[in-house]
Amino acid sequence: MATEGKNLSQLDKRSTPSAAPFRFGIVSAEWNAEITDPLTQGAGETLIELGARRYHVDVKKVPGSFELPIAAKLLIESGQYDAVIAIGSVIQGETRHFEFVCQAVAQGVKDVSLQTGVPVIFCVLTDDTLEQAKARSGGKHGNKGVEAAVAAVKMAYMKSQLSKSFSDEDE
Repeated sequence: MATEGKNLSQLDKRSTPSAAPFRFGIVSAEWNAEITDPLTQGAGETLIELGARRYHVDVKKVPGSFELPIAAKLLIESGQYDAVIAIGSVIQGETRHFEFVCQAVAQGVKDVSLQTGVPVIFCVLTDDTLEQAKARSGGKHGNKGVEAAVAAVKMAYMKSQLSKSFSDEDE
């Protein structure tokens, strides 16, 4: 396995813009909370570490991963957020339910981001086992919540820079 023994969530603050000017929404699934809670904590702490104000990071809970796209859309429609992080965990079981949920959530998160123009970061672990999920939510492979927070900051920054350059052209 290519990731064996590697922490993939190393944070390089030098290559990440400041989160200070931005507001972030985090929607986190309650299902598999032993996985989603550490991911949510990792994302929130990383946003603060990158300069976001605590009151500019809002966490909303939803029942499961399937509800993440609509929750992200509701947050975006409030007009308060520069980026949203969708956090969930779907673990393979004995039925095809896993495939349907994973596909629907991935498609839904992508659709919300494209429809609204607000970055929605996909931080939904889709693992074969609980052990794999634990390894990616603060275990030996790091915390994917950290990676999602960095992506959220970079995308919010990119959007702000593009908006700024378009407004500069209008002057």
